[in-house]
Amino acid sequence: MTTDDRSAPATSPTPTLATQNLFREDAYLRECQATVVAVQPDGGIVLDRTVFYPLGGGQAGDSGVLLRADGSTVAIADTRKGKDAEGRPTAAIVHVPAPGEIAPWTVGEAVTARIDWERRHRLMRFHTTTHLLCHLVAQPVNGCSITPDYARLDFHMDGALDKNALTAGIARLVAEGHAVTLGTVTDAELDANPALVKSMSVQPPRGTGQVRTVRVGGTGEAGAPQIDLQPCGGTHVAHTGEIGTVVVTKIEKKGALSRRVVLGFAA
Repeated sequence: MTTDDRSAPATSPTPTLATQNLFREDAYLRECQATVVAVQPDGGIVLDRTVFYPLGGGQAGDSGVLLRADGSTVAIADTRKGKDAEGRPTAAIVHVPAPGEIAPWTVGEAVTARIDWERRHRLMRFHTTTHLLCHLVAQPVNGCSITPDYARLDFHMDGALDKNALTAGIARLVAEGHAVTLGTVTDAELDANPALVKSMSVQPPRGTGQVRTVRVGGTGEAGAPQIDLQPCGGTHVAHTGEIGTVVVTKIEKKGALSRRVVLGFAA
């Protein structure tokens, strides 16, 4: 897979508050044709399908623009999961306009949803790097944040971590160019292998009988060891060589059993 500009073809949408999340299967889609299915009182826009990733799993929500049929654009500053009246997450994805972006919307209006690709790609590179870090530091994770400018993982552990050794380990795994592939496990398979879940604070979503996984390495080719396998709904690069140079910028002791590792792109 390459980073060539691609867009999803239009389909005949059925208005619903369950947004089709195209990014789940192809994180390289930069835009898609969509239809407005709801407008929230605060101005949030719900589409029938989208390439925008909503805040979740530690990863920041996407930004970008919605292009209207008359040629005008509306800047989207953030993307969030919808919530019901009780505050529980729904299957809707809400596109949050930037401050000052006030425009009337009509349910059924056709738009083009286009993400800020450079920002998204930075998030993808960082997110995949956190999976490499889980391989290098084989300890449970009790906190995560992935932004376009930095990423961090908090590990449930005592003892010391070496910044230079971790930076060197990341560089080695990047240089080896391991494939990053998507898959699924059943709820039963996950129950039988609970060690697949690295996070102590966030459990993978259930309810469909299948849980999405991200695997680094171990795709069957000769000499390709598995580096990491865990449930994950985030966006990732196709191979580790695409990450580029990521370094450990800081290691902090956040408590007796918490060590924070902060990642950044090399200057």
